[in-house]
Amino acid sequence: MERGLFEKLVSIRRRLHQIPELGFNEFKTSALIEAQLEEWQIPVEHVASTGLIGTLKKGEGPCVMLRADMDALPVEEPADVPFRSLHDGAMHACGHDLHMTMLLGAAALLREADFQGTVKLVFQPSEEGNLRSPEKGKSGGQLIVESGKLVGVRGALGLHVHPLLPVGRLGHTNGEFMANVGNFSILVEGKGGHPGAMKHVIDPIAIAARLITAAQSLVGEQPDPPNAVLAITHAETLARPSFNVIPSNMLLQGSLRAFSKDFYHQLVDKMRALFADLEGRFGCRISLDFSAYYPSLVNDPGVHEVLSPVHRRLFGAENVRTGHAYLVGEDFSFYSRIMPAQFYFLGAQAKGNDNFFLHHPQVTFNEECIKYGAPLLADGAVRMLEALSV
Repeated sequence: MERGLFEKLVSIRRRLHQIPELGFNEFKTSALIEAQLEEWQIPVEHVASTGLIGTLKKGEGPCVMLRADMDALPVEEPADVPFRSLHDGAMHACGHDLHMTMLLGAAALLREADFQGTVKLVFQPSEEGNLRSPEKGKSGGQLIVESGKLVGVRGALGLHVHPLLPVGRLGHTNGEFMANVGNFSILVEGKGGHPGAMKHVIDPIAIAARLITAAQSLVGEQPDPPNAVLAITHAETLARPSFNVIPSNMLLQGSLRAFSKDFYHQLVDKMRALFADLEGRFGCRISLDFSAYYPSLVNDPGVHEVLSPVHRRLFGAENVRTGHAYLVGEDFSFYSRIMPAQFYFLGAQAKGNDNFFLHHPQVTFNEECIKYGAPLLADGAVRMLEALSV
């Protein structure tokens, strides 16, 4: 990558880092990206509220897509850097500012590249969650897939910066790379009252405690690292706290994760059976609501093989490492479920960052990773088009 382009991309990354915005609120972010694409005379269309799709077409041929996520996290940034977040309570703690920057870099490289076909540049809102979704329960990736804007696209490529992987390394796993993930709420409704008159009370706190303990056993004995997890991450009563009043309800929230789609749905069935049993035993009411679901992300080994010349040239064969699958959610999964796809971890470790992973307020990233990520996307798209044209 020529020095002038790299310096321009670093400047763009730092501007994006200063204006982190939560899912489906990426208005400033979207405007900045659209202005840059228009400067390069790349046609842009709007999708999924704040999302953008740029289109680079040269001659006739197949169509592939490159994707970057746009949203930030509700995290306060403590770092004392010149380009620190200007938005209180929001931070690009997952590196999406770098993802957008590298996709813009790929666009710049593709403008000068020789290829036949079409590359869709997908700047996607709201990968981190769907709380502000215009359609309840749907993330940005799901909405873009359902928009019809990707009809005819025959392959997808994406990446994610990894703050504990050295720059110049690439991590991947073929098959199921990330988990089926569901975020849920459980409302336990009992009958409140005085602690000294328990025969008139159906104690939702005691029932919730039994529920939490029993739920932990539903996944069964797990290897290390595990293949599934059911975690209760929050518990509260919706009543005002009191020492001498048992509330009438308890709200539990959590996350269900499993690599196998079948096992994920088996666990959902086990949860419902457990709740029905508790309702029968204690006379309470227990409702279960899933506010989000991401299917597992599936990496296509054929696409990885097609891209192997790009890996070797940019990283060297010794720096392309096969790793294990991760029990995390990533809505690139929606693209990987409708077309052959590959999603990589890109080394982005900054000096002094030996412990802080994604979503931590003290995580930092090495901007040198841009020199690898942008050409990986650009050259990868060209290689995929060539393979699809054979």
